Amino acid sequence: MLLLHGAMGGYDQAHHLGLAALGPEGFRRIAPSRPGYLGTPLARGTTPEQQADLYAALLDALSIARAAAIAVSGGGQSALQFALRHPGRCSALVMISACSATLTGPVPFRFRMMTLMARFPVLLAALNRRAAANPAALARRAIPDPVLCEQTLRDPETGPLLRAHLASVSDRMPARLPGTRNDIANARAHFDYPLAAIATPALIVHGTADEAVPFAHAQRLAATLPGAELLTIPGGMHTSLFTHRALIQARVRTFIETNARG
Repeated sequence: MLLLHGAMGGYDQAHHLGLAALGPEGFRRIAPSRPGYLGTPLARGTTPEQQADLYAALLDALSIARAAAIAVSGGGQSALQFALRHPGRCSALVMISACSATLTGPVPFRFRMMTLMARFPVLLAALNRRAAANPAALARRAIPDPVLCEQTLRDPETGPLLRAHLASVSDRMPARLPGTRNDIANARAHFDYPLAAIATPALIVHGTADEAVPFAHAQRLAATLPGAELLTIPGGMHTSLFTHRALIQARVRTFIETNARG
């Protein structure tokens, strides 16, 4: 399983993606930092095409012939390119709240604030102290619905995973910003991939209330990829992988078992 994280990510968040989408057992996971994140130089791949080629090179280095790609959010573009450019290496494709079409909305205010804090170590240290003292506050900002947030935090598997995921954003934040800026630029530049040429089995998972990547993009992707499956999360936001983890995990595992297990 090739796990492709989104903006403000890194190998740690790719690991969180794998735990949420697959559970802790049953698969060999490859959780890299995409270019511009936590130790992988941005120069290794500024475009989704270059990143896709880097994934293939990584599989070569690990002597792995094929892998299923699971992408979340900003990892979506390079995942699509991996399936397009290296179809023989991509055994299955799972897109979870993932970018698949040009985004036209403004850059999220939260990212602008993080960029500012990363420039001032004192502010960043204060943020880390607040996060450590009250991790539930981060969850409430990520999941505005108080009932859903509380249910997610109380879940014995999802709660600790969500808290770790949210806390990781402020850990080594300056090392996550180059890749995030690059992902935002790529997502807002016009792109038109020949999606109908992707023959890889695909599962599209998306919430109808996703505030970062419109649900209509997922609908269009599912309608364009030959034979793609769409798992709709009614009312789900960009955090659906956590708020609806059990539902998504069950569907992803079944899809992978059916389409990528040889």
